[in-house]
Amino acid sequence: MAGWLSDRIRWRLASRSHRARVEAFARRAAASLGDGARILDAGAGDCRHRKYFPRAVYESADFCQVKKPYGDIMYVCDLSAIPVEESRYDLVLMTQVLEHLAEPLEVLREMCRVLKPGGTLWLSAPLLHEEHEEPYDFFRYTQFGLRHLLQKAGFRVLELEWTEGYFGTLAYELFLASDYLPRNPRAYGGGLVGIVMGVMAVPLRGVFLGLSALFTWLELRHRHVHGAHCKNYCVVADKPRPPATPHP
Repeated sequence: MAGWLSDRIRWRLASRSHRARVEAFARRAAASLGDGARILDAGAGDCRHRKYFPRAVYESADFCQVKKPYGDIMYVCDLSAIPVEESRYDLVLMTQVLEHLAEPLEVLREMCRVLKPGGTLWLSAPLLHEEHEEPYDFFRYTQFGLRHLLQKAGFRVLELEWTEGYFGTLAYELFLASDYLPRNPRAYGGGLVGIVMGVMAVPLRGVFLGLSALFTWLELRHRHVHGAHCKNYCVVADKPRPPATPHP
């Protein structure tokens, strides 16, 4: 499929349901804030989520080392050392960034530092995804790994759920199969079986692409979250307020 689909079109097809779910997550984060709240978009990239925070004071941070378009990044820095004071932000948004961090616990501790007590971290991270933005791709996360890291960093987990449903996972896997199913008979061990599979791979790629589009549509219609596994998790966590000092 790569021969007749541009990389841009391929990426849009593969990420359609994921982008819709992450954007809904970012909009929900924005809706949780009052006017004039201060937000940090950590690992902001092209700052695509900025438009959801028109009533907030929006700031962005990224290390800007990957060859891709970046937005207007306020702090070009390592996310483990944001050059701001403690307790600056009401909310930190970090979508699809954690897998690119060599030291995720250090970064989460830094997010906790820059959040106000009672402030929230809105984070999404993959369980299943092909390697990307090489060489800055280090980890994949289970729900238990995310909970462990967040609690160790000082957060209290309020919500932890699938970003997309299983239809989104299936659509993604079928899309990859439509692109990477081998056509060389040797990939199937050669012989008659290899020849047959090599011939069948061409129409199968088209079938898989069509099925990927179908399951993308089903994902956007309904997020099915029971059974199998998700592609990404999304988490809302807060920085606990210190206990009130009792009056003497």
